[in-house]
Amino acid sequence: MDALDVARWQFGVTTVYHFLFVPLTIGLSVLVAILQTMWHRTGNERYLKLTKFYGKLFLINFAMGVVTGIVQEFQFGMNWSDYSRFVGDVFGAPLAIEALVAFFLESTFIGLWIFGWDRLPKRAHLASIWAAAIGTNLSAYFILAANSFMQNPVGYRINPDSGRAELTDFPAVLTNKVALITFPHTLAGSFLVAGSLIVAVGLWHVIRNRDSADTGAYRFATKFGSWVVLVASAAVLFTGDIQGKIMTDVQPMKMAAAEGLYTTESPASFSVLTIGSLDGTREVFALKIPYLLSYLGTGDPNGTVHGINDLQAQYATQYGAGSYTPIIPVTYWSFRFMIAFGMAAGAIALLVLWTQRKGRTPSSKWLLRAGLAMPVLPLLANSFGWIFTEMGRQPWIVFGEMLTRNGVSRSVSLAEVLTSFTAFTLIYATLAVIEVKLLLRYAKAGVPDVSEQPPADDTDDAERPLAFAY
Repeated sequence: MDALDVARWQFGVTTVYHFLFVPLTIGLSVLVAILQTMWHRTGNERYLKLTKFYGKLFLINFAMGVVTGIVQEFQFGMNWSDYSRFVGDVFGAPLAIEALVAFFLESTFIGLWIFGWDRLPKRAHLASIWAAAIGTNLSAYFILAANSFMQNPVGYRINPDSGRAELTDFPAVLTNKVALITFPHTLAGSFLVAGSLIVAVGLWHVIRNRDSADTGAYRFATKFGSWVVLVASAAVLFTGDIQGKIMTDVQPMKMAAAEGLYTTESPASFSVLTIGSLDGTREVFALKIPYLLSYLGTGDPNGTVHGINDLQAQYATQYGAGSYTPIIPVTYWSFRFMIAFGMAAGAIALLVLWTQRKGRTPSSKWLLRAGLAMPVLPLLANSFGWIFTEMGRQPWIVFGEMLTRNGVSRSVSLAEVLTSFTAFTLIYATLAVIEVKLLLRYAKAGVPDVSEQPPADDTDDAERPLAFAY
């Protein structure tokens, strides 16, 4: 073990942990805005209760996401200074816009939304949550555009004197074909997470508090969340299919590694399950779907999918001697876990809708347990998806331009990286406990009482302090 290995573990742990909050923030921001819009248009208090209820969960998650996201900025300078030096000119533009435009839009209007209840005009207050949701999604796009440069570098040139990548075409970076499909795929995964949380909390109250006066609101929440999950599941499959074809075009080794395909095949089958050697070189038993891998990679059931051995030989000739094969067990299983967990969430959502057909009230303890597991399933799917995306690109940190081992800070020792890794892991574990406890406490508390009118106040409106709604 050396500093490079620990630095990679540290970046992986902090990134995956941070991304546990990101999809929920992205999805809930829009869904809360939709709920508030429904209240604004209908005047039905049920939608106001749900807006404030899920809005509180959104704010808890947003706060934790901001705290953990700040650490990501320091990662580049702490352990990956050579990478930062190489790619900083390209990364600087989208990340600066993300911070100065998207994040400021998001944070400013979230503040107005929090403090603006009973103070701002209803339309202005509604607009503030929509502005915050737009800022959240813009923030995601600029970050994904930066990440997509690592997958498929475009709009740059290498300065022969400094050896750095220099930005030459910013629109090309923003319209990178990897970014254009990764963004809707990420949004779909985010709505899968947010919809699952809405279903889980609503279903818990429907089953556990059957005689509550707010049962109707919870029943609506479970149906609303279930439909969001089903639509998001379809969107994940559709965008994932396109993403697989683009991935095969720009990173054929990643698609080969996803299947553990060592020899070029036409047509190529997709293995649902393979039993054999850990690296996939020896197969004892495999459950395969004929033609599926060819279709996923090329759009043609008889298309050619290049194998690991041929691609390794090609890259060795193109880039020099060395191994250009990622860790096959990680790519193979993370790809399948991503699909399986996402499909499981969709199946439970369908079951929840079925149990509530024709006005029925679900009561099964098994359904409740399945519903409570729902938010975890798409979170795992998202995490394994990013593990596959980043690990499948290895050994490159910027595909075709910089190897991961060349991006680590040269002056950072193993002891220093171990110290920061241990500290961050302990801090994140503490934050995880706080996050879960807060979410559980406020989720169990149920929807707020919104029937009471704010007390009369003769103070001049301009002098009246802002009201904190939570």
